[in-house]
Amino acid sequence: MNLSSSTPEKIIDCAGRLLDLSYPRIMGVLNVTPDSFSDGGDFIAPEKAIARAREMVEEGAAIIDVGGESTRPGAPPVSLEDELQRVIPVIEALHAAVSVPISIDTRKPEVMQAAVAAGAGLINDVNALQEPGAVEMAASLEVPVCLMHMQGIPETMQDTPTYNDVVDEVTAFLQARADVCMQHGISKERILLDPGFGFGKTTTHNLLLLQQLQRLVESGFPVLVGLSRKSLIGKVLELPVDKRLYPGVALAVLAVWKGAALVRCHDVQATREAIEMCQAVRDVR
Repeated sequence: MNLSSSTPEKIIDCAGRLLDLSYPRIMGVLNVTPDSFSDGGDFIAPEKAIARAREMVEEGAAIIDVGGESTRPGAPPVSLEDELQRVIPVIEALHAAVSVPISIDTRKPEVMQAAVAAGAGLINDVNALQEPGAVEMAASLEVPVCLMHMQGIPETMQDTPTYNDVVDEVTAFLQARADVCMQHGISKERILLDPGFGFGKTTTHNLLLLQQLQRLVESGFPVLVGLSRKSLIGKVLELPVDKRLYPGVALAVLAVWKGAALVRCHDVQATREAIEMCQAVRDVR
């Protein structure tokens, strides 16, 4: 179902593959890692990763996000060699197997470069291109970027996250990083923002960010949210990871109602159907 929208058409060119954000879309999660919090180890084998990606596209994913380094709380860093070995064969195979854009979830400039050469068309960086050389590399690759807020590093980010005003601080940080990107030649039309739910935030911080997500949307950049199966749900409802589908869908709907353009999730079909209904209500005249 292609829902019309009252907002202007927003088409992002992901290395020749178009991502239409004039209405909310789904980014399907494909972790090729042994230790991701939700599906670690499920899709390390390239053939399983390709099958899962095809399934997500059939269910309505508009872009597939490939990650080779877990950034769950407490996760140790992954070497450059290991990350490349995990993601590059999968991206090469995916580029031939699916027609939707592919994004690379990485902090490393070298992985960005190799992934785009292999067929990725968007860089999704939890560190907002702060690694040495990352913003310069992204600018040279001429693909869209998604900048995420994270307080601290994955190994310790959930130890003692502290803010005076989490919404103001996250919004200000992301605007500042977007400004740096534009100063390096990345056009505003190629920048997305992600508040980083669960990345250096308490339950209250996460809830406030979602409650006031429209404040980030008002920055004028498309906003991506990742709430699928997050610990926020477990802490509020005391549910294990494999029992978080329904509340995760509810959070996705709330995010879209607040103006999110892209929802990153594991459960594609259920989330897509829910946000399409949400958008239908928003758009009716």
